[in-house]
Amino acid sequence: EMVVKDIMTARPAYVEPDTTVREVITKLFELDVRHLPVVDDGELVGIVSDRDLRSFSYPMLDDIEVPTEAQARLDAPISQIMHGDVASFDPETNVTEVIDFMVENKIGAVPVVDPVEGKLVGIISYIDVLKAAQTLLAD
Repeated sequence: EMVVKDIMTARPAYVEPDTTVREVITKLFELDVRHLPVVDDGELVGIVSDRDLRSFSYPMLDDIEVPTEAQARLDAPISQIMHGDVASFDPETNVTEVIDFMVENKIGAVPVVDPVEGKLVGIISYIDVLKAAQTLLAD
């Protein structure tokens, strides 16, 4: 029986709510990840994806003649566009439960939170799920 902690990425990178959109974009590129948990004082408060950033940045293309407006959007805190009411899973949760949730909700990644301390301990992405499937199928 495979559980979340067996396949999650432990101690994932994260950002804080006051991190600017610009900094988050840079971090996503540098780390080559598509999702970043948003953590405030050790507690998970949201998640942001490259898709969220695309839909947030897209209107900027219409504002080319107003560069200050585009700059202001890039300087906005990530808390303005993150998904705040984020589902998270316990490290001991069965992986099939997480896969069902991700497929049902068309979500690419979910944070993993320690049920006792309430702290972010990992993230499980569709890539983690595919790697696990690859291993199982290879056996």
